[in-house]
Amino acid sequence: MFNFTDNFFNKVEKKTNVGKDTIMDLAKKLQQNDLKNEGTLREVIQELGKMTGKEVSKEKEDKIVAAVVNDKVPKDIDKMF
Repeated sequence: MFNFTDNFFNKVEKKTNVGKDTIMDLAKKLQQNDLKNEGTLREVIQELGKMTGKEVSKEKEDKIVAAVVNDKVPKDIDKMF
């Protein structure tokens, strides 16, 4: 699993109001599933939207799925926040 610092989790929580435990639970779920599976990805995207209180449009969901399936996601996640 990724080696994230508390600073990373603090940044995420500040922006999303989602705590470290919730993030870790989601990470475990992701580890147990195939991220190239479109159904799994859509489920996770919707779950994240609910957690953060943000609605994810069908268009945005499609773009996220395409990016993940086609390996277009930045490798340095810490820089995304």
